[in-house]
Amino acid sequence: MFVDSHCHLDFPELAGNLGNILARMRLNQVTHALCVSVNLEDFPKVLALAEAHQHLFASVGVHPDYPDVPEPSLDELVRLAQHPKIVAIGETGLDYFRLGGDLEWQRRRFRTHIRAARQCHKPLIIHTRSAAQDTLRIMREEGAGEAGGVMHCFTETWDVAQAAIELGFYISFSGIVTFKNAKMLKEVAKNVPLERLLIETDAPYLAPAPYRGKTNDPSLVKHVAEEIARLKGLCLDHIAQQTTNNFFNLFK
Repeated sequence: MFVDSHCHLDFPELAGNLGNILARMRLNQVTHALCVSVNLEDFPKVLALAEAHQHLFASVGVHPDYPDVPEPSLDELVRLAQHPKIVAIGETGLDYFRLGGDLEWQRRRFRTHIRAARQCHKPLIIHTRSAAQDTLRIMREEGAGEAGGVMHCFTETWDVAQAAIELGFYISFSGIVTFKNAKMLKEVAKNVPLERLLIETDAPYLAPAPYRGKTNDPSLVKHVAEEIARLKGLCLDHIAQQTTNNFFNLFK
């Protein structure tokens, strides 16, 4: 069985086809999925999915790519995280690729999420792009290791992965690891210890080969597991069981 540790089933590309997606998940032995929040305005839709389906979970947080949305407060994040189907804080982090200028607001937002995770004892879902060193620095300064969490859709170097693992974090691979040109990432996947490994789709984005360029959904997470099994020279069942165990160890 497989678990998709990161998807966005509330996004328009998927929300209107939920019945078919859930059916395909069953056919492909994807037993659970974590629906990840990107802003507070749409958070009720994310939570509603988790409430309506026993095998779906949710997070609460505001993505760093959203500059013009209400800023989450520490108290608000902690309050929303009390719901039993909310298993994580995020997605949060830093993204210097899409936005320019003074991004101090991103760093403040990231710190707020880490403090909320520590206060409510729930793990973090961290996004980092073109900002690895600042991401790690703030994680250390704010004691993110106390909450733990996952570096989602990982695309950084082995050095960055090692630093995150040392802080107690898991490393999650998306369909990118199946792309032919992702040579560096494939090497990182080989090196990440099995007990620190997660798989995800980040659906509706980043569909794995052979579906690259199409709309992604959680039923395709098996292809990520297949590539990691190939890279590590292990059987698929072993990767499936280990990543499933890791998911439930992290998102209790």
